[in-house]
Amino acid sequence: MEYQTPILTASSPEGARDFLVPSRVHPGKFYALPQAPQQFKQLIMMAGFDRYFQIAPCFRDEDARADRSPGEFYQLDIEMSFVTQEDVFEAVEPMLLGLFEEFGGKQVAKDFPKIPFDEAFRKYGSDKPDLRNPLIMADVSEHFRGGGFGIFAGILDKDEKNAIWAIPAPTGGSRAFCDRMNGWAQKEEKQPGLAYIFFKEGKGSGPVAKNIGEERTLALRDQLGLKDGDAVFFAAGNPKDFAEFAGRARVRVGEQLELTDKDKFAFCWIVDFPMYEWDEDNKKIDFSHNPFSMPQGGLDALTNAKTTEELLVLKAYQYDIVCNGIELSSGAIRNHLPEIMYKAFDIAGYGKEVLEDKFGGMLRALQYGAPPHGGIAPGVDRIVMLLCDEPNIREVTMFPMNQQAEDLLMGAPDNVGAEQLRELHIRLNLPKTKGEGA
Repeated sequence: MEYQTPILTASSPEGARDFLVPSRVHPGKFYALPQAPQQFKQLIMMAGFDRYFQIAPCFRDEDARADRSPGEFYQLDIEMSFVTQEDVFEAVEPMLLGLFEEFGGKQVAKDFPKIPFDEAFRKYGSDKPDLRNPLIMADVSEHFRGGGFGIFAGILDKDEKNAIWAIPAPTGGSRAFCDRMNGWAQKEEKQPGLAYIFFKEGKGSGPVAKNIGEERTLALRDQLGLKDGDAVFFAAGNPKDFAEFAGRARVRVGEQLELTDKDKFAFCWIVDFPMYEWDEDNKKIDFSHNPFSMPQGGLDALTNAKTTEELLVLKAYQYDIVCNGIELSSGAIRNHLPEIMYKAFDIAGYGKEVLEDKFGGMLRALQYGAPPHGGIAPGVDRIVMLLCDEPNIREVTMFPMNQQAEDLLMGAPDNVGAEQLRELHIRLNLPKTKGEGA
């Protein structure tokens, strides 16, 4: 059943910045445009309407990028009661498959592999892997531990968390290609370089191969399934620091060697997201994805995790659907038990008072008893972008804003007159421009 949810609502700490709307009749108070109908669709489940959808407008004050419009976007919002994660997948996969088969004009891979978040970063360096690219990264630390390549051996000795990852490059076994990749890493990625080995005449070539010796070089080649005419690149250090760079190198190799199949759509589910992450700026634990998700293991898992390290490895029933390296949607099985919600938010630094102030309506509804429920919300704009084979979402937006979140056609945002500001009880406090003093 289709339900419409409010546009004017309350501000809540859901990750992005809210767009605020001042209230004329309640001086000093503000509505917020919804970042998503998250709380409303959960309340619909609690009210007994067990199958909901809506093509929902969402508003987030975020910077523009290729796959994200600044300001507003639309999503196919779905929520269901008495479901597991697998039930959500079974509802969504036929819809996406049919949509892309009918309108995409390309081959559509019919399987939707489920890849745990940690595995996605180990294999692809991203939680949005493009599976059209067949390359899979591997940990090859043991081939360098205590070996002749002092830089890598030293990195491994420095910290037990450090590792050496390999990015295979089938057909890339020439010094010219390896040097181009090294130049890309230095100039475009601002990295010290990209170490490599390329294989010819049954052996490895290049400084790395020379330093670790023939036996280790061939053992590494065999682990990766490489042969003459192939190459391999390396990223070293703490994986949390280099994984994304390694992922970009994987993408670059796939594109440069024309290994990525541009004539198909390849979906996957990313599952088992961390419940929490470390906020380096504020030196605290915070939610990594969706604060309303059910932690795997429930209240016991939250209670038994005593240290920061134990909390950061907790997983949640959260999942993303990804197509061709583009995240189409996040979803989750929801936390429908008040005692788990209090504990989950307390760990992230949101006390009981904050939770009741910001989410009081939903908490009260949960206390009357709520069914287990979950959902997802594929982004309509991103789906259309993929179907149209456009790299930038602005190309499929009828009235796009520019990179500065301005609608030049309508002149928005715009100044308003003093009378309107007085009605809203607002006085401007603008930043000083150059020449106005400190």
